[in-house]
Amino acid sequence: MADPPPPRPSWPRPEARREPANGEEDGVLPLQGGRVHRLVEHAREVTDHPLLEAVARVGLVAYGVLHLLIGWLAVQLARGIDRTDADQTGALQAVAGTPGGTVLLVLIGLGMLSLALWQAGEVLLWWHGLLDPQHRWRAAFVCVKCLAKAAVYGVLGTTGLLFALGLEYEADERLRDLTDETLDVRGGALLVYAVAAGVVAVGLYTLVRGLTGGFMKDIDLPAAPDRWEPAIEALGRVGYVAKGIAFGLVGVLLWRAATTADVSTATGLDGAMTAIASVTAGPWLLGAVATGFAAFGVYALARARFPDRDPSS
Repeated sequence: MADPPPPRPSWPRPEARREPANGEEDGVLPLQGGRVHRLVEHAREVTDHPLLEAVARVGLVAYGVLHLLIGWLAVQLARGIDRTDADQTGALQAVAGTPGGTVLLVLIGLGMLSLALWQAGEVLLWWHGLLDPQHRWRAAFVCVKCLAKAAVYGVLGTTGLLFALGLEYEADERLRDLTDETLDVRGGALLVYAVAAGVVAVGLYTLVRGLTGGFMKDIDLPAAPDRWEPAIEALGRVGYVAKGIAFGLVGVLLWRAATTADVSTATGLDGAMTAIASVTAGPWLLGAVATGFAAFGVYALARARFPDRDPSS
């Protein structure tokens, strides 16, 4: 079997090491041989295939368009205009209502599922780092992050296909019902608290990523024109900060639902948008958040043009 392609020189992936055996010069685990290594190589042939990357680009375009639609729906909410929910399902409903909406939903669904598989494939480049005590925690963090991204893309892709089949549902209502059912079981409140804390953590991580510019690692900068880099970074910063604030508020509202046993506050992203609109100067604040989501949408389109799934380059 041929050796796997070498990693990009811009980021050193950790090598898994062990104690040298007789006749070996060092403790680097060989990449050839062994059932696990063969399975990984076969899986990488799929996840690194150019066709999958091409379809994943469609998913990134769809991801950007969905955020543009969420921004537009949030603007309608800020203006007090009747509209669908300002969240992912509301965006998909908006797509479904356009001419050729079913075909577009199928493209969005397949593109997002391909994007999920493409993103999850990054784990195959990091799994051996879990065997190295010096890099284990770093590799574990990257693997969890990749799988979390893949899960989000996969859920959006599945939802898009369900909408294409006419099986629509309201995400906020489903979250509210699920929270209510969880609170009814013993220890359910603790589980809701844990989920709320996790959502807040994701919001804070997203916010920090926007403030530090860490999201630029997802852009293949050598392939992008230098004159575009400042604009891409500015859009990404605004977008990530807005998403971080919105996700953090989702977690806070979910925590409040567990504390008060009032599940009416567990309404997901649309509930967070509504909460922002209800405060003093709410329309202006929501307009700023809507601008952020739209900016993230444009950033996602730039990422579709110059993708780099490696989260640590």
